[in-house]
Amino acid sequence: MGHGDLTNEEWRRLERHLPLYGRRGGRWASHRRVINGILFRERTGIPWRDLPERFGRWKTIYERHRRWSADGTWDRILQAVQADADAEGQIDWSMVGVDSTSCRAHQHAAGARRKSPRIPKKEPRPAAHRPDEGLGRSWGGLTSKIHLAGEGGRRPLALLVTPGQWGDAPQMIPELERVRVARKGEGSPRTRPGHLRADKAYSSRRNRRYLRRRHIKHTVPEPKDQRANRQRRGSRGGRPAGFDKEKYKRRNEVERTIDRLKSFRAVATRYDKRAYVFHGTVTVAAIRLWLRP
Repeated sequence: MGHGDLTNEEWRRLERHLPLYGRRGGRWASHRRVINGILFRERTGIPWRDLPERFGRWKTIYERHRRWSADGTWDRILQAVQADADAEGQIDWSMVGVDSTSCRAHQHAAGARRKSPRIPKKEPRPAAHRPDEGLGRSWGGLTSKIHLAGEGGRRPLALLVTPGQWGDAPQMIPELERVRVARKGEGSPRTRPGHLRADKAYSSRRNRRYLRRRHIKHTVPEPKDQRANRQRRGSRGGRPAGFDKEKYKRRNEVERTIDRLKSFRAVATRYDKRAYVFHGTVTVAAIRLWLRP
């Protein structure tokens, strides 16, 4: 076992959620070695061709990562690992935070062909398949943005990749809609946090109506311009938004979750051309965080 590879305990928790057979009925081989190769690339950000020989053929490692990103396998594994953690009482639902971070795109991440990935017709197309490839252009160059919903234990509950210039507020509802942690045994998946905290970028009438409709308590500061507009409208402007300073202090938890994700160099800098592959790369990093004790 090399530095950064899965430990025996982490492998035991992960192995039962891995698919045994591929699309053509052939049995997958050497899962542990291949996943350790994927994790090595996640940590270092090196090109796939430069992977050490101890992980096997680089083409095998890349193709498995690409296929599992395309058909949603990594997303299903993340949900399964989250369900295990929830059954053990390791998820802090009392305080969930949402935030985003920008990732600079490497020059090799641009120039993807205008061609859809090969996905079986019976398989649903994950939301990560974007025609814009999740790339946005600004003064700093090409960027992507990762929108994140994280629990109190500094681990991701849901992820969303968009172009870098997209705003935060419109993505809050899609983020929360992707939070689905299955329960062991009977019962519908857990989708509603006990309390939500976010910075003022997420303050909008649409978001607050959504949270009230779902009966989600929230701590979101109101920007000065929104407060002035509400006061100018008088009674038609509605009641002031509630704000708890003590609960808002825990907003740093989601920021620290983002820091843990971006400790993987392949997440901090986007090297993948396709949005669905980069989404898979971020999801693998999230799985790694859930496997750690």
